[in-house]
Amino acid sequence: MELTGKVDADRLAQAIRSIIHRHESLRTSFIWVDGEPRQQVHEDVPLEWVYREVDEAEAWEFSERFVRPFSLEQAPLLRAALLRMAEDRYWLVWDMHHIVSDGVSMTLLVSDFLSAYAGEELTPLRIQYKDYAVWQQSTLEVERMQAHEAYWLSVYAEEVPVLELPTDRTRPSVPSSEGGQVHTEVNAKTVEGLKRIADETGATLYMVLLAAYNVWLHKYTGQTDMVVGTPVAGRTHEDMAPMIGMFVNTLALRNAPSGEKRFMDFVGEVKERTLAAFDHQDYPFEELVEKLDVRRDLGRNPLFDTMLVLQNMEQARFELEGVDVRPVELHHSTTKFDLLAKHYGE
Repeated sequence: MELTGKVDADRLAQAIRSIIHRHESLRTSFIWVDGEPRQQVHEDVPLEWVYREVDEAEAWEFSERFVRPFSLEQAPLLRAALLRMAEDRYWLVWDMHHIVSDGVSMTLLVSDFLSAYAGEELTPLRIQYKDYAVWQQSTLEVERMQAHEAYWLSVYAEEVPVLELPTDRTRPSVPSSEGGQVHTEVNAKTVEGLKRIADETGATLYMVLLAAYNVWLHKYTGQTDMVVGTPVAGRTHEDMAPMIGMFVNTLALRNAPSGEKRFMDFVGEVKERTLAAFDHQDYPFEELVEKLDVRRDLGRNPLFDTMLVLQNMEQARFELEGVDVRPVELHHSTTKFDLLAKHYGE
């Protein structure tokens, strides 16, 4: 984030330390015990904090080098820096491991940061992430979770299809994570058309986009059995609302596009399958992968190689008294999938 105005660097660092003290996730490391990963919560952890005076070219170079691997055994799994480029111009640079945070967590982090920087005391949380982890592990054995498992196993009773997208070059046996981005805007007329289809079918905009994405993949591959991944927030209980942590689950949505179907009918199919999948969203994706005993291939992800994301959650306003704040657009050159389609909007 770029900060323009009078910034108190010491106060800013102390605000970050207050957030770390409030959320056990930010004081958590991960160790192996008898071959199983375990959370280890620390009472106190040192914040990796850098303050440096730089010019703009040095700021870009620093930011690119700042994002680097963490050691999961060493808490906290985050680092922060304040770069001063002029008297009243700064960059706040933040790097945090996904294992202790998600998209909602960033909104919470901003809210807590603003309160702490303003001098407000952050009240202790009633429950912490370790309590959620214990609850999730215990529910895997109960009848409700068994019903979720039965649903997903029925969806994948038949062999899982492999997406064969046409490519310019031969697919490597072990692909790199190197990737790129392409941005485009959908015009208002098209958006209105998408919303009209949603209204006529009783579907959501996400369901219409998912149906269209399946059809697009079908036209490129000729395949009529398609699996597309999608993330869900995973915060299904109000007690999880104020906690920073990794709650996101992944749903592997299986659909059957074909040239013989009317698009409106296919949207209806996608709607019903999506509603069923979201009804069973509590079942952890990694549990499904283990149960299906999917053949491990270093060149592919388990179950799906493409993902669709509708980024429609409210973005937190980042404002400090007397300081103008705006995001800095970073260029990401990595990818986790063959193709990830991300839609920003309502």
